[in-house]
Amino acid sequence: MTSTVSTTAPVTTGLYIGGQERSTQEVLEVVDPARPGVVVGTAAAATKEDVADAVAAAKAAYPAWSALPATERAARMAAAIEGLADERDEDARVLSLENGKIVHEAWVDALVFEIRWQLALSLADEVEQTKVLPPAPGIPVQTTVAHQPLGVVTVIVPFNWPIAILAASLPHALLAGNTVIVKPPPSTPLATTRLVQRVAEKLPPGVLNVVTGRDSEMASLIENPDVAKVCFTGSVNGGKKIMEMASRSLTRVTLELGGNDPAIIRADAVLDDEHLDRLFSAVYDTTGQICMNAKRIYVHRSRMDELVAGLSARLERTVLGHGLAEDTTMGPLHQPAQKAFVAEIVEEAKESGATVLEFGELPGGELAEGNFLRPAIVVDPDPSLRVVTQEQFGPVIPVLPFDDDADAVRLANDTWAGLCASVWTADTDSANRIGGQLEVGYVWVNDHGAARLDLRAPFGGMKASGMGREQGIEGVRAFQDTRSIAHAADETAQADAAH
Repeated sequence: MTSTVSTTAPVTTGLYIGGQERSTQEVLEVVDPARPGVVVGTAAAATKEDVADAVAAAKAAYPAWSALPATERAARMAAAIEGLADERDEDARVLSLENGKIVHEAWVDALVFEIRWQLALSLADEVEQTKVLPPAPGIPVQTTVAHQPLGVVTVIVPFNWPIAILAASLPHALLAGNTVIVKPPPSTPLATTRLVQRVAEKLPPGVLNVVTGRDSEMASLIENPDVAKVCFTGSVNGGKKIMEMASRSLTRVTLELGGNDPAIIRADAVLDDEHLDRLFSAVYDTTGQICMNAKRIYVHRSRMDELVAGLSARLERTVLGHGLAEDTTMGPLHQPAQKAFVAEIVEEAKESGATVLEFGELPGGELAEGNFLRPAIVVDPDPSLRVVTQEQFGPVIPVLPFDDDADAVRLANDTWAGLCASVWTADTDSANRIGGQLEVGYVWVNDHGAARLDLRAPFGGMKASGMGREQGIEGVRAFQDTRSIAHAADETAQADAAH
């Protein structure tokens, strides 16, 4: 284990409201998931008054920010992230400590923030594009349809990839002309707060604010009538709560919620090392704690043994340990409650008679009480078991057989979720046909997972996986609404329209 794990001083972060850093009397203690008794830092715990101040600051900054041309906003946003990468190693170290995931993933988390930010800025010329509707028979007006920002936006991010997920919405909201309050997760607030504050300091006061604290004090980030929209990424139950709270002030919502994402492996699928490596990452990256990870594998019966052997060979090389240790390939689960849930559904599968293959050795010493679980494959479980029907959000995957394409599609769609899916086949036509039948927002072919996501494309779920889209121009439009201006047409134009 590297000395960085045990000797670095705790990290401290405050609030950032209206261009000013603010400390609080109460703080959140942030613990290391690999060593739950170790406090790795403290974050400010905002009061209800702090939250009200953040909304007021964002509201005050809105008129001037929204009045800028989109290209000018883009220029200021570009300047705001200059030099951001200079502290990426430290951002990654802090995130690994508070989240538990391996430091390489934490480094990529911070990198993706900058990539998504730049991709959003590339859309600046599209933000103010209009559409003109000429006069038509019975319609004696010419109408220009433009887009306008909404106002103050709250962005709430989860613990697993907080910095990268933030950038799926934050730059789009700002580019659209809104001002923003970011709420990092209470269990992993440190790295996100550090990074957001560095960006906010280079923008006009109040345009970008960050508030950390206990959820009990945060209601006004959603219910305050001056908040125009909430963008939330998290659990299905969390999304329901956000939607309920937002309804009180008719605040708009974008919800990117959980998934139970199927991967369909056809009889003609290529299962060489490259493809198996992709599938393995799609299942076990971040200890399985990614909403778009593969959560169910449906494999043609003729390829089942081969697939299980391929995943097993990779799991045999798993090294469980602290995220900052050089040889670690898989860190702990983030929360003790999640460890308990995943352990419970694995034990349930064992008791049902399913074959459960487990790999790796649990670490000892100072990590013995950490939130570690051995990664597992559950072979051909009863489809009614929770390891199949619920989102595991941990290092376990059920592998189930199917006999034909229709069977695979039926099984894949038989779920509450509709976030992502993948189809693995050598036949492009079959991939497109099956992909077009899957009730999800995003489909990969011969690939799967967050590392393989096209960051230019709209992303979001169907069914209980949420509503709304992030990324791309669709992600910008999600933070705008239309404004139509109609001019009475002159007599010549009306005559021309009549003919």
